[in-house]
Amino acid sequence: MSRSFLNVSYGDHPMQKLDLYLPDAENFPTFLYFHGGGLEKGDKTRTAHVGAYLSARGIAFISANYRLYPDAKYPDFIRDAALAAAWVKNRIGEYGGSNRVYLGGSSAGAYLSMMLCFDATYLAAHRLTPCDFTAFLHDAGQPTKHFRVLRELGIDPKRIIVDEAAPLYHIGTAPVYPPMRLIVSDHDMQNRYEQTCLTLSTLRHFGYPEDRFDWKLMQGKHCAYVKALDEHGESVFGAMILAFMQTYS
Repeated sequence: MSRSFLNVSYGDHPMQKLDLYLPDAENFPTFLYFHGGGLEKGDKTRTAHVGAYLSARGIAFISANYRLYPDAKYPDFIRDAALAAAWVKNRIGEYGGSNRVYLGGSSAGAYLSMMLCFDATYLAAHRLTPCDFTAFLHDAGQPTKHFRVLRELGIDPKRIIVDEAAPLYHIGTAPVYPPMRLIVSDHDMQNRYEQTCLTLSTLRHFGYPEDRFDWKLMQGKHCAYVKALDEHGESVFGAMILAFMQTYS
């Protein structure tokens, strides 16, 4: 059995909404998810099947919307992600959840999860640190300056720029990070595999303990598994999240 609460506000903007898929249990762990879509499209409802899969297995799944282009500008969407994370961390106990909150996203959503993980200033605005979260799942995110942020500035979106708007820029600025898993596909977006490998290499370069992070190489195109169902009609991505949470429990 599970429960759902849809379009729950975590802020005042109409886009600052959450869908909660909760198990009929107490003291459950929670996974907060940010959808992809290049920071200009996408919606929290696209992963309802993931919520059904996880809530049936005793895990809360919360999918968040956030402000998008053209209405949003950098770093509005990152601030929204931090606000959503703070809401979940502070309020999930009211629904029966434990303090074990995992955070992740796919594609543009993983850019957000990486920014929250590596640039502590966004969570610090809510008196939180990345290590207040149990672990992070970065699924096929762009660790360099996001191509849509480049376009906002009139820069060729194919450029590879590493500055304060890039998750990579911040790796090495903190003494510790939470456990994390990175995911990428063998036929992902152009340059995404190589940038993911650079992220892993940079974590090693700064001496981040290798028993606290790993990566998974998927077969196929960019994030194709997020919507996929297995031969039993079950969520492939839901099973991936479950395995991740079991690894870093």
